[in-house]
Amino acid sequence: MVKKVYLVENLDCANCASKVEAALGALPEVQEAVLTYATRQLRITAEDPDALLPKLQEVARKVEPEVKFCPRDGAHSHGGEHAHHHDCCCGHDHEHHHDHDHEDEHHEHEHTHAHGGEESEDLKPILVGAVLFVVGLVLEHFGLTWLTLGVCLVAYVLLGKEVVETAVRNLARGQMLDENFLMALASIGAFFIGSFTEAVGVMLFYRVGEYFEDRAVARSRSQIMEAVDLRPEVVQLVDGETVREIPAGEAKIGDIVLVRPGDRIPLDGIVVSGSSRIDTAPITGEPVPVPVAEGDGVVSGCVNTAGQLTVRVEKPLSESMVTRILDSVENAAASKPRIDRFITRFARVYTPVVVGIAVLTAIIPSLVTGDWNKWVYTALTFLVMSCPCALVLSVPLAFFAGIGAGGKRGILFKGGQSMEAMGKIKAVIMDKTGTITKGDFTVQKIVGGDELLSLCASCEQQSTHPIAESIVAAARARNMELRRPEELEELAGRGIRAKLDGREILCGNGQLLTEEGVTFPKSKEYGTKVLVAVNGVYRGYLLIADTIKTGAESAVRALRDYGIEAVMLTGDAEESAKAVAGAVGIREVHAGLLPQQKLERLQSIREAKGAAMFVGDGINDAPVLAGADVGAAMGSGADAAIEAADVVFMTSDVAAVPQALRISRQTARIAWENVVFALAVKLAVMILGLCGYASMWLAVIADSGVAMLCVLNSIRILYKK
Repeated sequence: MVKKVYLVENLDCANCASKVEAALGALPEVQEAVLTYATRQLRITAEDPDALLPKLQEVARKVEPEVKFCPRDGAHSHGGEHAHHHDCCCGHDHEHHHDHDHEDEHHEHEHTHAHGGEESEDLKPILVGAVLFVVGLVLEHFGLTWLTLGVCLVAYVLLGKEVVETAVRNLARGQMLDENFLMALASIGAFFIGSFTEAVGVMLFYRVGEYFEDRAVARSRSQIMEAVDLRPEVVQLVDGETVREIPAGEAKIGDIVLVRPGDRIPLDGIVVSGSSRIDTAPITGEPVPVPVAEGDGVVSGCVNTAGQLTVRVEKPLSESMVTRILDSVENAAASKPRIDRFITRFARVYTPVVVGIAVLTAIIPSLVTGDWNKWVYTALTFLVMSCPCALVLSVPLAFFAGIGAGGKRGILFKGGQSMEAMGKIKAVIMDKTGTITKGDFTVQKIVGGDELLSLCASCEQQSTHPIAESIVAAARARNMELRRPEELEELAGRGIRAKLDGREILCGNGQLLTEEGVTFPKSKEYGTKVLVAVNGVYRGYLLIADTIKTGAESAVRALRDYGIEAVMLTGDAEESAKAVAGAVGIREVHAGLLPQQKLERLQSIREAKGAAMFVGDGINDAPVLAGADVGAAMGSGADAAIEAADVVFMTSDVAAVPQALRISRQTARIAWENVVFALAVKLAVMILGLCGYASMWLAVIADSGVAMLCVLNSIRILYKK
């Protein structure tokens, strides 16, 4: 099976998007169809999606006549020209073009809430209709019934012509319960019971509500994509003595690019010349600029704040951080959480149920009381509220905004399901090396002065052992001159015996010094001690240890504040594991574990504590990542671990763990806020209607107004710090 992504054009209704998705998914040739309204992308899994495209188009147009599918890769390539495509479905050209500031304003839709051209053209009939509506209210006040009817009919034609026409066409295709039909039925029904101004008012407020809702959705989508789409259009290529501008997609590995102060780093690379400070906030959220100089790696998307840099490209645009973040966000948006799937199913039931209630309300009380006018009017208010757009739109948009908020901080959720599951986590289980610690050996302590370091580094400079390399690196960092020993003998598992400047030097563990009859003090410290003796006399030691990541302790404390217990699972020795755990505040440690034992221990922790998240970075962590309720991998880790994970922390910072949990919880809370708020308002208006207090105007506010408020609520998370 082949998975293909298409851009979706001329679709401006979340409820209709779910109907199109259901119709495409019902095709026998299609294994899976996922239409993501938030990104305007359709993902089709089939044997040959491109050959199936005409049939997909035909099926979709039976639901939405103007909808159009464009192959993403074919339609948008990163060529030499960077045109701004107004017809790109999200306000962005998602392949490699950018149109950050324009909304979807060049489609004519069958949907009445589409952008039918320029905003001024959309507003003209609304403004004229509003003026006529006011005139109708004045005429009605003076009791001029026939003049009121005439003015209201003209206003209704201006405001409702497209709605009624679309309703008739959709009705001919068997789509009775779409919002166009329901709104047309409610407003025309108001004319028949003599509520002329209310009929126009309903259509006016519906059009105004949809106008602002559409723009709120477009702006929200644009803000989310701008937050994560940091790809450059061009780079400054250094070609000999000249600098020329080329499309970013044409830059190759090994090219040298110029990054001026204030420029965003275009591609992942290595600094060749210059020094500066880099603002990593767009990628990591870290507010303090990081110093970089020749030889340092830099990540695309960060901003050069000070000096001029030349950077050697290490990854092309398609593999650089900025593209990985954008792809992750788009792919994640297509993975729908349970609440989204539930709301989609609920929406299919909600409209028929509300319409059924409206029919019963119009008939039964009227037969009992004989007041047909009152109860038909009440039923019409129900029809106005029977469209589930606020529900169908706001939930996926909330998760899309949450995924975008994570992307801004270098936290890549692989789907709404991962985010939803993370919000229910009760225990976070972490590997030690590469997760809590940096995974590199460094000299942490020198007992005996710098001369001791110089002696030890001179003896160790020929060794390839990681501990020896860390000692030599520490000496060179202090600009020490290393001497070559006259004699040198490596003693396996113990250390080195050497002769340097006529003195016998021993560098190694306690076993070596004991064998040589050298006495030394014993103490317990985290790390590996390299003991040093000169001419049979103990002189001191170097303490070598894996560096604990900055912020690891505060991250564990933040998890505890969330009511989540941190646990360490590691294959390292128990003494070393407990020392690291004690330093960062982890109370439960399981050390000396093989990969399979890690998985078994994770399962027992899950049974005891509840849903568990595992954070790791090694190849041996892949089985545990796949077996956890949520698997999270450090971006610096092995590809196998990243592939198996549900969440990737591109910054490899432990602080990203509580950040991701906070974003997940906030996103789930916002989604449920939208659901509860929308249903509560609709239910309240229905009850008020049954009690005779709700007007059709209030019903319109309960529909379009609530949808717009839910959209605005959904993107709140983008602005949370």
